[in-house]
Amino acid sequence: MEFTMHSASNPLFGLTVNEWLVAYQSRELTPQALLALRDAYPQPDNAWISLVSQAQLNVQLAHLASRLEAANGDLSQLPLYGVPFAIKDNIDAADWPTTAACPEFAYTASDDATVLARLRAAGAILMGKTNLDQFATGLVGTRSPYGAVPNSINPDYVGGGSSSGSASVVSRGLVAFSLGTDTAGSGRVPAGFNNIVGLKPTKGRLPNTGLVPACRTVDCVSVFALTVEDAECVAGIAEGYDARDAYSRRNPNTAPVGFAQAVKLAVPDTLEFFGDVQNQTVYEAALLTLSKMGAEITRIDFTPFRTLAEQLYNGPWVAERTVALESMLESNPDAINPVVRGIVENGRGYSACDAYKAEYLRATLSRQINDALAGFDAMVVPTSATLRTLAEMTQEPVLYNSQFGFYTNFTNLADLSALALPAGWRADGLPAGITLIAPAWHDAALANFGKRWQAQLGLTMGATGRALPAPPAVKGQAKGCVRVAVVGAHLTGMPLNAQLTSRDAVFVEQTLTEGDYRLYALPGTVPPKPGLAKAQSGQSIIVELWDIPLARFGEFVAEIPAPLGIGNLRLIDGRSVKGFICEPWALDDALDITAFGGWRAYIASLKKA
Repeated sequence: MEFTMHSASNPLFGLTVNEWLVAYQSRELTPQALLALRDAYPQPDNAWISLVSQAQLNVQLAHLASRLEAANGDLSQLPLYGVPFAIKDNIDAADWPTTAACPEFAYTASDDATVLARLRAAGAILMGKTNLDQFATGLVGTRSPYGAVPNSINPDYVGGGSSSGSASVVSRGLVAFSLGTDTAGSGRVPAGFNNIVGLKPTKGRLPNTGLVPACRTVDCVSVFALTVEDAECVAGIAEGYDARDAYSRRNPNTAPVGFAQAVKLAVPDTLEFFGDVQNQTVYEAALLTLSKMGAEITRIDFTPFRTLAEQLYNGPWVAERTVALESMLESNPDAINPVVRGIVENGRGYSACDAYKAEYLRATLSRQINDALAGFDAMVVPTSATLRTLAEMTQEPVLYNSQFGFYTNFTNLADLSALALPAGWRADGLPAGITLIAPAWHDAALANFGKRWQAQLGLTMGATGRALPAPPAVKGQAKGCVRVAVVGAHLTGMPLNAQLTSRDAVFVEQTLTEGDYRLYALPGTVPPKPGLAKAQSGQSIIVELWDIPLARFGEFVAEIPAPLGIGNLRLIDGRSVKGFICEPWALDDALDITAFGGWRAYIASLKKA
């Protein structure tokens, strides 16, 4: 049985990003509908700390109209036009208070955080700032003077933290997406507890300018959404280097943008659920589903992951939180939640020597973890080992919080990317999730597979009861790669295919060129290679499309010998991609094999002969 905290009957609740955009494009809705959306929000609601006023909303709508006018009415230039969203209240919004769930700490921000400014520039509308475990310290959602944020499915249970409010408002469909933060799992655990998607990006992918720090070296701005498509879209708009953030990073574009055709997934060799049989059952069912989807699952030693996870709170790393709250600890310690204060004050017991030793250990374990994951597309873990009631949390607030972080605490310390996904319903009607974890900058690959996973399960979204909508039309290739059409020796299973796979290129599809190409067998080439040329008369030729990481494309091209090269090919559906072409002088003595329709058929004919 599912316990929903609100009625999903309001037609404005539970819309995805794409559904909002389609409604605006069709003129079924205008952005003025957001006034009605705000008025329909249930009250009181502990998920919010600051809710947008009618005056603030009117100002945003006026700015949105100005942006659309500047774009000559072209909605495509505003990819989040009129889409409602929320941010965790440790992220700055100009002229809004930032509290970090501590009224005594509150200040009015003078500027938008960089991520917020980018989302607003894309047309998104801020509906409010959300509740959190104070100073982003906790995975429970109960450590706030603004009240606990309960689970959106069953209010007797915790909603997870620290990004509790951000997950709740998305799960209940009050906004299309929200921003959270993730230091120890705060962008993933609430997603798992509320049946939504939690995208934990590579550290530094989304800048932290305008974020109240918890642990500056590992903090990440995260994204909550009802679908992977939405989370990926939002992260793609908010990402990018910001020189004002000392920990911001440029994407090197060396990572694959998808998983290999034969998906290889790692799982922990020893699993811990702290007696929670229901979470264990959902996880084991998820592994069976992954196997049916063609994944090869291998158990690996979880010891370095577990050891590194323990360092975040049980060693000198906690002193980073002490540094973040140093002024509050000195000036007004009683304003800090007692549990939070107890954790943060522990940092005072460590020396600089302890901190360096901890960093050496972190680096060693991180290397072991990344080496262990090198032969896999991703690791799959339970998002949380267990789930607890609000009443239980009052009895063991630290112990149960620690259990929630068993599969999350190591991720940022090891510089990994992660994507939390709904995995199914427990017997008691509560949700459980899985998380895909991969090395830094594998975000696109995780999202690519996450979309397949979500489509495979077809679960309802969050607490809305709404079915997962059909995915929006594909809008082209992922960022950070070059799509290349190969026609001969680089095809799957052919002698030079390794020149693609060794550079983390990912197979996309088999398709055809336009109908005016001719294919030739080039004499004297080893291994045998074809030449493709545009002609006045010809036919469609079979090609494969591969996505090569942008930074590896030059290496690939450097290996291409004359008379071959890379140019622009037109496909049968009108797309233009990079692809193999041949210099005309080399075709004089070449054998025209166009009638075979592709290289494989020609090679097969030679074997028959």
